[in-house]
Amino acid sequence: MTTAWLPTDWQHPTRVELSTGHHLRPIHADDTELDMPAVMGSRERLWSIYGEAWGWPPETMTAEQDRADLQHHWDEIQAHESFNYALFDAAETELIGCVYIDPSNRPDADAVISWWVRDEYVESPVEAALDELVPRWISEDWPLEAPYFGI
Repeated sequence: MTTAWLPTDWQHPTRVELSTGHHLRPIHADDTELDMPAVMGSRERLWSIYGEAWGWPPETMTAEQDRADLQHHWDEIQAHESFNYALFDAAETELIGCVYIDPSNRPDADAVISWWVRDEYVESPVEAALDELVPRWISEDWPLEAPYFGI
């Protein structure tokens, strides 16, 4: 099943390299062990960004709730309903942040794109590389005409 916001025959990227040696790939439930510390360790800042719009991340999120959320993201990715890409180090021993690509309800946009990094990576070369990569990646590899960058 696909939705009208993307061409039915379009295939989403499965891995995107950053200039820092890090990479993005679709998140899945097996990433819970790495996702929990990333999200909860940066919860206050993430809540300031996503809390009003998404009610996320909840203050008392459990590993089971996170696993269910990540499985939901994976299912949406497979259906091309929305996308959550996790940012990992080369060996995938650390989840550093995420990139979200969602259909838009805005009249001036066909997608809403946002991203974050863990608190300890704010203003780092990794965040700078991600900030540079995402708009270019969306422009070059995604069939979107009017993406909105923000939340």
